[in-house]
Amino acid sequence: MRSLGTRFLIVGLLVVLMFIPTFFVSLVVEERDELARETLFSVSREWGGAQLLSGPVLIIPVQGTFQVTETYMVTDPDTGEETEQTRQVPRIRRTEPIYLLPEEFTLDIVTETEIRSRGLFDVPVFQALAAMEMTYDLDSAPAQIQSNEEILWDEASLRLTVSDNRALRGDAELTTGTQTVPLEPRDDGIAGIVAALGDPRGNEVYSLTLGFNGADTLSATPMGRQSTVTFSSDWPHPSFTGAFLPNTREITDSGFTASWTIPHLARPLPQVSRQDHDMAARAQSAFGVQYFQPNDFYQKAYRAARYGILFVALTFLTVLLIEGGTKRPTHPVQYILIGLAQSTFVLLMVSYAEQIGFGAAYLLSAGATTALLTLFGAIALKLGLRTLILGLMLAITYAVLYLILQSADYALLAGSTLAFLALALTMYMTRNEDWYAPPRDPSKTIFGTPRHGHSQTSTGPRQKTPAPEAPQAPPELPETPRSS
Repeated sequence: MRSLGTRFLIVGLLVVLMFIPTFFVSLVVEERDELARETLFSVSREWGGAQLLSGPVLIIPVQGTFQVTETYMVTDPDTGEETEQTRQVPRIRRTEPIYLLPEEFTLDIVTETEIRSRGLFDVPVFQALAAMEMTYDLDSAPAQIQSNEEILWDEASLRLTVSDNRALRGDAELTTGTQTVPLEPRDDGIAGIVAALGDPRGNEVYSLTLGFNGADTLSATPMGRQSTVTFSSDWPHPSFTGAFLPNTREITDSGFTASWTIPHLARPLPQVSRQDHDMAARAQSAFGVQYFQPNDFYQKAYRAARYGILFVALTFLTVLLIEGGTKRPTHPVQYILIGLAQSTFVLLMVSYAEQIGFGAAYLLSAGATTALLTLFGAIALKLGLRTLILGLMLAITYAVLYLILQSADYALLAGSTLAFLALALTMYMTRNEDWYAPPRDPSKTIFGTPRHGHSQTSTGPRQKTPAPEAPQAPPELPETPRSS
């Protein structure tokens, strides 16, 4: 019979071996998660995809007069020879336009969400209505031109960049005062809309209303000298992302409202320039909200697979400690079967969660695994009443795992605490174990402590007790002669 120390080493090696099935289980979870992400991307793209609004930017064309060297041929009337000569000729051509960012920029976006399903997967999408108001400082434009240039006020335009024109739906209207300005798609190969304003010097405030679809993320850029942005939605799980977090936010079960107030000093963009900084604004200053699905069951299943080796080790350790009263120790093959059953738990949880939701799937999978291992302990391992200890440990383990999966923030705290308590309990249960002692009869010990009615086995040589001598017959008495 192997000693307890040897069995500890064997069980430790088996725990390391169980990394293999738990690793492949985590790969299966990753594949399902990747399939879900591909479905999310596909549905999102068809619905409109992630949306980023950048602008509106007032663009004023500029043209300049330049002296161009022109070459021409001159023929000598006497000799008929041709000679090449040059002259300076004035030419008018377009130069870089002036890009004006808003002075006061207000953006209010209201979204309504719905869930679109494809196969087993649910994708949150939204319909949005954006309302903007902006003013521009036209007096800053003349300082940007050279003496040989002039501003083409009549050709000014207003441009708004979006992520995808296919997402635009419903209202799309630009007004200034009582005038409504038609909107057209951009013609430079970039998604967005543009409006030909004519001379903007008589306009003060522009109002733009835009309806569009989207999914996953909704973002904007702080293009104004003073930008005030408000997002409102019925989605209860927002995740705020980007360069700026909201100044104020209110999140309830019925939705959220968030607002940003961003001065121009907080973004690396000039108010007026001869260069287009739209790409830089989108890359460096965008902010917004992600329509986040909190702690979905693929994330939970992946964490369960990562923590799985810890719970396999706890189960192995429990079986090892409570098998002291059995006639034979648990075979390594039986340990492997226990580990495979716990690895299969994660697969069960994922497959059922795709059908009936995480809570019910976890309860069903954990209950089935606990029942299977408890029956295995009672029937195959012959643990007797100790089976109740195994069942209780499994119930506690899966209850703790559920708490870990429900709260990602406290997962590490719960897992490390559970591991520490398991180690401390093992050290306590084996406190009296003589690791150098030869193997003992398992029926004589429980957790390394002698049973009542049995003395501690001596490590010295056992003294032989001599057999008792057979009783001797009493000596015969001499015969006495009888008297006559």
